[in-house]
Amino acid sequence: MSEYHHAPNDLAAYWMPFTANRAFKAAPRLLTSAKDMHYFTADGRKLIDAAAGLWCVNAGHSREAITAAIREQAGQLDFSPPFQFGHPQAFELANRLAALAPGDLDHVFFCSSGSEAVDTALKIALAYHNVSGAGARQRIIGRVRGYHGVGFGGISAGGMVANRKFFGNALHADHLPATYNREQQAFSRGEADWGAHLADELENMVALHDASTIAAVIIEPMAGSTGVLPAPKGYLQKLRQICDKHGLLLIFDEVITGFGRLGHAFAAQRYGVTPDMITFAKGVTSGTVPMGGVMVRKGIYDAFMKGPEHAVELFHGYTYSAHPLGCAAALATLDLYESEGLFERARKLEPALEDAVHGLRDHPNVVDIRNVGMAAAIDLAPLDATPGKRGMAAMKETFFNQDMLMRIAGDTLVISPPLIVSDAQIGEIIDKTARTIRAVS
Repeated sequence: MSEYHHAPNDLAAYWMPFTANRAFKAAPRLLTSAKDMHYFTADGRKLIDAAAGLWCVNAGHSREAITAAIREQAGQLDFSPPFQFGHPQAFELANRLAALAPGDLDHVFFCSSGSEAVDTALKIALAYHNVSGAGARQRIIGRVRGYHGVGFGGISAGGMVANRKFFGNALHADHLPATYNREQQAFSRGEADWGAHLADELENMVALHDASTIAAVIIEPMAGSTGVLPAPKGYLQKLRQICDKHGLLLIFDEVITGFGRLGHAFAAQRYGVTPDMITFAKGVTSGTVPMGGVMVRKGIYDAFMKGPEHAVELFHGYTYSAHPLGCAAALATLDLYESEGLFERARKLEPALEDAVHGLRDHPNVVDIRNVGMAAAIDLAPLDATPGKRGMAAMKETFFNQDMLMRIAGDTLVISPPLIVSDAQIGEIIDKTARTIRAVS
């Protein structure tokens, strides 16, 4: 990894996503290569990856088994049209995923990202009620502080103000309250004892809108993008009961929580709750090739399979649905998760990460710490009464001075390392996080 890459000399053309473009281009943070637990920078520094890229590199970077599968697939079948044609790896991957998923989540619709997966799941929900004779069920229930990608469906169901305010609502949507309350839950270890009752608000929404107008409820078992907000104990079970009572579909957005982040193939298995659909992406290929999809229960799929056999059942799909390179990457990634026991490894490492991160409690400006699975978050008090300013300073400190890549959410520091992380590397990440907190105080 010693090869030196020259930095580009003109940064103007690239409009960067979810980035303060002017600040970045004044002091660029350029990554040029990666291996296992580390990134390498244009100036030759080695950074420990505390973020698994962007919640996605669960098997670690540049794993040869995955890159070899991608290379081989590119030389054999680079692209296969997904409409009216198929290729073997798509069917193999669908079967592998169905075997991993809980209950009768037996069918998979493929796409290229979490945002596409969410919009797909919402469209399937609306279409399912239509083909079932309940076409008035068009309302989607999301949650405050929920993140479901950036499609118009996802931002309608999502509950992050900045992602919504410029764009309006494309869908009829209402929102459950956020499951996080600092006064009640501060410094909880794992799932909080307080908060299951917040699921009861769904009953109030049914009373307001009537069940006959509600299609689905979509939530993250752990809200990742708003700072690691675990589901309170009993909350998901309550939601499942209320959805069953009123005929609402329950969708788990597992784009972040899937593929080992919470110690299981899917968070649904950690909590013993089988939703009607699971959206996934990110970890399915360990971030190597864009790939996502929706796991769908058998009864939903079967409801579409009743018309004329020659007719398209669902008018939806993407050019890159089940892309051959994505399928090859995913199959190799699943093999790696299994052969190295990475989901089980995450379960074993969870207590070590929990103890380590809660050891930061007495550091300056720390106002809360949360953790669940291989994910943790440290809330810092705002700097100069300006939300996000201390968090941005912390991200720059980790990159330029601590040789670490860390994700921030406002003034929250988020830790979600690849699942290959060692006990010693957890210690290194926490030590560098502690130094960062002191540096920005």
